[in-house]
Amino acid sequence: MTSPTLRAVRAAVAAAAAWGAGAWLEATELVPVVTTGLVQPLAVRHAGDGSGRLFIVEQAGRIRVFDGTQLLGTPFLDIVAAVDDTANEQGLLGLAFHPDYASNGFFYVNYTYDPPGAGLDRTRVSRFSVSAGDPNLADATSELILLEVAQDFGNHNGGNILFGPDGNLYVGMGDGGDGGDPLDRAQDEMMLLGKMLRIDVDSVVVPVGAELCGLVTNYGVPADNPFAGDDDACDEIWALGLRNPWRWSFDRQTGDLFIGDVGQGTVEEIDFQPAASGGGENWGWPCYEGSAAFDTAGCLPPGSYVFPILEYVQTAGRCSVTGGYRYRGAGASEIRGTYVYADYCTGEIWFATQNGGSWSSSLWMDTALNITSFGEDEDGELYVVHRGGSVWRIEGEPAVFIDGFESGDTSAWSGVTPAGLLPH
Repeated sequence: MTSPTLRAVRAAVAAAAAWGAGAWLEATELVPVVTTGLVQPLAVRHAGDGSGRLFIVEQAGRIRVFDGTQLLGTPFLDIVAAVDDTANEQGLLGLAFHPDYASNGFFYVNYTYDPPGAGLDRTRVSRFSVSAGDPNLADATSELILLEVAQDFGNHNGGNILFGPDGNLYVGMGDGGDGGDPLDRAQDEMMLLGKMLRIDVDSVVVPVGAELCGLVTNYGVPADNPFAGDDDACDEIWALGLRNPWRWSFDRQTGDLFIGDVGQGTVEEIDFQPAASGGGENWGWPCYEGSAAFDTAGCLPPGSYVFPILEYVQTAGRCSVTGGYRYRGAGASEIRGTYVYADYCTGEIWFATQNGGSWSSSLWMDTALNITSFGEDEDGELYVVHRGGSVWRIEGEPAVFIDGFESGDTSAWSGVTPAGLLPH
């Protein structure tokens, strides 16, 4: 039964009128999880430790804990004093828990930092440890700075960090800011800006002759990084040609990478990297904005770039894509295998499905939320983060098995539309 709170939200935003994916989605809804006590939340994560807790990142420099029933009053981590200006695209932007967090207590953050007298602000990736006596409290004195990168401007800092299926830490870096990538950072293989980075946080061993480009380099470089050992490229680079990869994710089932890359002023895009990739993809910015030519002077031939699997135009108030996740939970089986993403300004949420080598989207819901992020819990259930101070969960019909197939797993049904799977 839909709650009175959710009915009020839907009425306020006329959500029902915006549903475009058919009757098979009618059982899927947004349910409030945390509605008070948060200030400018930007991300939600789980620790993978079996506790079921959610860790919510606040832009000013705090990480809050939701224990399943309430938002705890004391922050898990408070580094407000170290975090730079949070008025725009700066602040505490990313959080990732080590795959072995349950045993080593390590977690990692990405935030903007203003070093005294250094001129340019920096992106900083650091490791912290949980405290010895309280699992809901980090040791704020345990910071180990792993990576620093100078930023030319205050925007396009990227900020998302995640561990990949290979156990390496991936760091999404924006192009350094301003408009149109005026310093051509995203295509410069000797710069870390405008790239997806891949580093080994469990080692400081780097290949002989490595070219490391971080201002701080407390990390190793996987030997199979695509530019490892190349004297003319930064070894940390995994892929390039990104404008501002604000939110991106790995498919927990396949290991595929989905990147929401924010557009300049026309096209918003979702980029895709299959799990089998060896890296080195060039997603085209600033030569291309999505699949549209932007500034092709001095660029490679079009076939040199990997164009998006999904894109949309900035019309009707749309302004900035928020990359999401391919849903792999069991609580909303009707969207199992569906990629979920949003627009920050309009609050629209889309469901995207794959048919062979092509993708298509349907508008699921038009909300009044400024959606800064999506996140998963330990079971793969999906959460929506509203910068105005709330976290919501996508819920639906639990999985039902029919003739050996899970009802919501559309990948198991060749040639059958989702509408034919669950006739609600």
